[in-house]
Amino acid sequence: MKPRFLNGDGSPKYTNHLVSETSPYLQQHAHNPVDWYPWGEAAFERARLEKKPIHLSVGYSACTWCHRLEEESFEDEATAQLLNERFVNIKVDREERPDVDRIYQIAQQMLTQRSGGWPLTMFLTHDDHRPFFGGTYFPKEARHGLPAFTDILRRVSEYHRLHEAELRQQNDALMSAFAELTPPPAPGDTQLTDAPIKAARELLGRTFDGQSGGFGRAPKFPNPRTIERLLRDWHATSGQTQPDLQALYMAALTLRRMGEGGINDQLGGGFSRYSVDEYWMIPHFEKMLYDNGALLAVYADAAVATGDRFYADVAARTAEWAIREMQSPEGGYYSSFDADSEGHEGKFYVWDREEVRQALDDAQYAVFAPRFGLDRPANFEGKWHLHIFQSVDEIAQNQQLTPEKVQSLIESARHKLLAIRNARTWPARDDKILTSWNALMIRGMAMASRALGRDDLAESATAALRFVQSKLWSNGKLLATYKDGLAHLNAYLDDYVFLVDAILELQQTRFNGAELKFAGELLAVVLAHFTDADAGGFFFTSDDHETLIYRSKTFADDATPAGNGVAALVLQRMGHLLAEPRYLQAAERTLRAGWLGIEKYPHAHTTLLNALDELLNPPETIILRGDESQITTWAKELHKLYAPRRLVLAVPADAQELPPALAEKTFPAESRGAIAYVCQGSTCSAPIDSLSGLVSRLRAGVPG
Repeated sequence: MKPRFLNGDGSPKYTNHLVSETSPYLQQHAHNPVDWYPWGEAAFERARLEKKPIHLSVGYSACTWCHRLEEESFEDEATAQLLNERFVNIKVDREERPDVDRIYQIAQQMLTQRSGGWPLTMFLTHDDHRPFFGGTYFPKEARHGLPAFTDILRRVSEYHRLHEAELRQQNDALMSAFAELTPPPAPGDTQLTDAPIKAARELLGRTFDGQSGGFGRAPKFPNPRTIERLLRDWHATSGQTQPDLQALYMAALTLRRMGEGGINDQLGGGFSRYSVDEYWMIPHFEKMLYDNGALLAVYADAAVATGDRFYADVAARTAEWAIREMQSPEGGYYSSFDADSEGHEGKFYVWDREEVRQALDDAQYAVFAPRFGLDRPANFEGKWHLHIFQSVDEIAQNQQLTPEKVQSLIESARHKLLAIRNARTWPARDDKILTSWNALMIRGMAMASRALGRDDLAESATAALRFVQSKLWSNGKLLATYKDGLAHLNAYLDDYVFLVDAILELQQTRFNGAELKFAGELLAVVLAHFTDADAGGFFFTSDDHETLIYRSKTFADDATPAGNGVAALVLQRMGHLLAEPRYLQAAERTLRAGWLGIEKYPHAHTTLLNALDELLNPPETIILRGDESQITTWAKELHKLYAPRRLVLAVPADAQELPPALAEKTFPAESRGAIAYVCQGSTCSAPIDSLSGLVSRLRAGVPG
């Protein structure tokens, strides 16, 4: 982003302490007239010495309202002068420092009794960094019931100067409230049952939008883990006389409406953050890696579960977008694309009807217009944002064409328009590489590779994993973020357990003993440095992390799955796979630690519900041993069956350095081709030496 204020020689007029940071979001503010500091000791020391309150501003690169606040206030010299005179100003990228963001988001909600969000604006005491006032976006001039930002700054500064004693009392009360945030674990004699799973299913049924899919009203978020939970609910009952077909319908309709909607980029693939309307038509146009990794996984699942090509096509376009536009030459995946370009949200994505008409020939336009709504009134600020309105079959019938011809014309039109769009001014891309978000995309790519039968997706996932291992794993610890050759910041719980989950999915796609060993090394760090030894579960930060005012431990899902939920799930899966009782014990302690929250708000703890499901119904693990080509064939046949509680690992007979639990499942010298061991929890079958016999056994048994 070009600095607004320049000297006569074209150099920036202002340069602050963010200039050496790697975060693109912090770099965007490096030439503001505000004297910004990154979060760290230099800022804290100045605040202590000058006894100035800290103005903490948290945002991220793709955040539209963060850009608005910068344009209105942080690039205004008069506002900057006020900030510099009265505050020590700290700018934080919430994607690099989710620990800091999480604490002060909670504090903002406690102090204001309002929901949080970004940009987050908080004011902290100068010596102990405890928050005493805050909000989100404040406009430059008072409007819409919000005070002017400069008025807030003057009032906060004066209050800090004149009312220090009251602030200390308020801070003490706030810290007491922090201490009560995490409920106690369930007593040891509490029986963990499937009651929360049933309660969540019932609530989802009550809030489901039967016309447009999704849950609740606008704005609508994709919530891929909720959809995954519904697919699991259906599958768990699929062998019963009355299977839960409504759960399958809710998942399938939501995925279809999202895939048809404007939240899904109909030209280039990839999903935007959320829909501002109930129809999934007009999105908030930012694209986040974590959303797309999780959506790629659930569309791949749906393709296998239903056999419907629509879901496979959406998964393919999402994966292709990630490889084309988000994967770095080094292998890691970038973080996000802005919603804005040239100062306007969505400008890159929307169309003038006449522009489309001129770009396409008559035959192409005749099918493209009804398909994507160009024959209807404009749907976004006088322009058209593409959204599927008519099916290919409807258009074929109306125009007396074959469906194949219609599809061919649509695809050729899509390629023409995508080429035109690519020549526009692109939204800014945040090209830092985050470990946890990469893990979510690696997981999605591995699952899509199996579902679609595409080795290139597994190759993309492998390249990303190799990048994480080579650039973000150092001295037995993970780092959280990488950009321009520099990896830094201690990794968080999510980084570790999301990566283990991703590695497990890759092992099902193609086995690699070194990667499985790496997963064990990651879990060793989690158990040693993140465990809450008193109450169970895991803290978000390690025991050697920077000391903050609160060490958070969360169990509910947010925009990303809860780290404790993923931890419980992968500890169980690795525990059964490797015969490690301490993994299983840690998983159960995590579920007990979060049990009161799970019981009270089951729908908010979907990832933990999946872990609970597999505690009550241990996963089915199938170990294939033998000739690599033959066990690969067997594995591909098994992957055609949707079985969310099943792991399939094809381990070549000559694989070296296997963990003992896998090494003991040998390929006998007298055997030919391939054999399979079927394990339910810790109990395994005798070897099965035919694919037909294996499939018959699985079809007759309890669903995976």
